[in-house]
Amino acid sequence: MPVTPKKRHYAHGWGTPPWQIDFRPASRPLPARADFVIVGAGFSGLSAAAWLRKLAPGKSVVVLERATIGDGSSGRTGGMALAETAAGDLPGLGDVLRSYKQILHALKVDAELSLPGAFELGRKSAAKLRKSSIRWNDSGDLHAVNQVPGGSVNPGKVVAGLAKAAQSAGAQIIEHAEVLALKSVARSLLESSGKNSQDVPVAPAVIELKLRLHHRGKSKTKTIAATRVLLTTNAQSLDLPDLASSTHPKLTMALATAPLTHTQIKSLGLSSRKPFYTIDLPYLWGRLTKNNSAIFGAGLVEPTSGNNLHAIDVRKGPAAERLAWLESRVRQLHPVLNNVRITHRWGGPILLTEAAKPIFRSHPRHPQVTILAGFNGHGVALSVHLGHWAAQHLAANRPLPLWFT
Repeated sequence: MPVTPKKRHYAHGWGTPPWQIDFRPASRPLPARADFVIVGAGFSGLSAAAWLRKLAPGKSVVVLERATIGDGSSGRTGGMALAETAAGDLPGLGDVLRSYKQILHALKVDAELSLPGAFELGRKSAAKLRKSSIRWNDSGDLHAVNQVPGGSVNPGKVVAGLAKAAQSAGAQIIEHAEVLALKSVARSLLESSGKNSQDVPVAPAVIELKLRLHHRGKSKTKTIAATRVLLTTNAQSLDLPDLASSTHPKLTMALATAPLTHTQIKSLGLSSRKPFYTIDLPYLWGRLTKNNSAIFGAGLVEPTSGNNLHAIDVRKGPAAERLAWLESRVRQLHPVLNNVRITHRWGGPILLTEAAKPIFRSHPRHPQVTILAGFNGHGVALSVHLGHWAAQHLAANRPLPLWFT
């Protein structure tokens, strides 16, 4: 029976971003097996799920989410869409922003997408860009030095829209389903054929996923078998994709102001509504939202123990100190920000990788498992674009990129 959609806020120690996800998947039992299982209901996982159902309509698709849809990086990103990876334009990547726009349109996702371009900001050593009137004080004279393709979206609407599209296409999304382990299990045709074992080939192994389902304070362990698996867990669960030793999960800080007046926006040099980011240190990024509040982000916080980002609480300790540092910086950028009210403070997971390249490859121990993770803060458009590619790979054997060979 479908669950009536309702607005949901985030409730754990990472704080609350200024948008909501107005969708909950229909509640259905976990099946014993599926053709495709996707772990992680964020941008890339939901994009892949929706496209898998379009590309292989006769195949079953199940999405498993540890918490609720968009509860990780996707729901906590600042919503700034950029054209390339953090490592630049990698071979075979394609036009990310054009693809992003087309995917959202094809899936009928109302994302509040705006692509006016983005400003790169630098300090006094770089020549000013005439097209911008940004003049801020931040470790020097901070101003626009270049304009690149880019824009912004409402992350909550993107998550909800992709989830609706995936479910409408026939994918099953199961929240509070924590995947604990996966293993390959040999699948023999002998049992069903009744022939001599010498005459019967052994079919490729299936992947068995062990998971814990959480419901109303209780939990139970279940398994599901899959022909192919896509892991899109990113920074929250690194053991499954075997990335714990080769990546660096961190929490990045962000805040949002109360809506600014048109006069304040003009004084800040943001009338063009282009998002911005610095090309030198100390790093700073930001954008305006549809209701004219300003979002600013900067600073990274290390996990307190191992790779456990969930142990970080933005209300205390190093995370709270970084948020206070960010707020102080924002208030000193320009006089109009001196007394502006801060309405939201939060942290978002980010996964840093070798050479800042996204990880998009087969699992080292399980060839039926594909890993898609590690966007290095550039995942808003890129994750949806690569989620589409992942669906093509799983459904039609489109080759994976050669970025790590």
